[in-house]
Amino acid sequence: MADEAETEAGAMGAPETHPSTPGAKLRAAREAQGLSLQDVATRTRIAVRQLDAVERDDYAALPGIPYAVGFARAYARAVDLDEVTIAAEVRHGVNNSDIGANRYEAFEPVDPARVPSRTLAWTAAVIVVLLIAGFTIWRTQLLTPPTAEEIAQDEAKPAAAQPAGVAPVPPAAQPVVFTAIDDVWLRIYDEAGERLKDGLMKKGDSFTLPAEAKGPMILTGRPQALTVTVGGKPVAPLGAPDRTIADVPVSAAALLARGAAAPEGATPAPAATPAARPAQRRPAPAGTGTPSATIGSISMPATPPPAPTGAPASAGSGAGQP
Repeated sequence: MADEAETEAGAMGAPETHPSTPGAKLRAAREAQGLSLQDVATRTRIAVRQLDAVERDDYAALPGIPYAVGFARAYARAVDLDEVTIAAEVRHGVNNSDIGANRYEAFEPVDPARVPSRTLAWTAAVIVVLLIAGFTIWRTQLLTPPTAEEIAQDEAKPAAAQPAGVAPVPPAAQPVVFTAIDDVWLRIYDEAGERLKDGLMKKGDSFTLPAEAKGPMILTGRPQALTVTVGGKPVAPLGAPDRTIADVPVSAAALLARGAAAPEGATPAPAATPAARPAQRRPAPAGTGTPSATIGSISMPATPPPAPTGAPASAGSGAGQP
């Protein structure tokens, strides 16, 4: 009986202890699996000193509250504990401490093992910047209008061949005249967008392009209602009938490059008809002294044959007289 009493007293004097803090639970689970802090650090990619602070519940030694929660969650996953419960206990313990009273952070990081490295983040940022810069440059070149030099190079095409010995007239010195052969609305503007002519041209009206206009272009919906001349010579039509044309260059050089227009009302020359053949004389048949003439394909005597001897005289020459 005395032995039983001593056993009960010893049991009551040494009560079984259970870890109560999240750090103690993590340490107990690690030691139960025979793992060291270095083993857990290898699994979680967290520094040993930070894992040691988590085990000691020393959250002030960690970078912040979110890091304390994240490190504890990763530690619990590595030693097969309920990470949600451990994270809740760590958050509760931090909020009830002086750290929680003096510091508040609104975000909580994800698992540190899944956070990309700083090198990867910088590489991704550089790639994004290069892509944005390349797109900006391409877009700028696409939307930039052509310069005056580029327009001049396009217009400086070889004009029609000039006769030998004749000095070519510079295109800029030849006046460009627009004449309305029917009522037509048009707009003529230069490369800067300044309107040189804008409105309705009545039939018979004409407009001379200013010689100082730079890169002039035309907009109209009835190009067939206009005749255009350069230096007094008509040029090819500006477009198809009743089709709107826009941004069509109308400088002297550009119009001469289009070629000359076909003359209106030109018809082929009629074919030459064979001339009538002159009358040809043929020798008279043998026994007659009368020559004959051929008209076309019919032969006719040149003079009527004489009357035969002994023939009766005509009624008007005394017929019936002995």
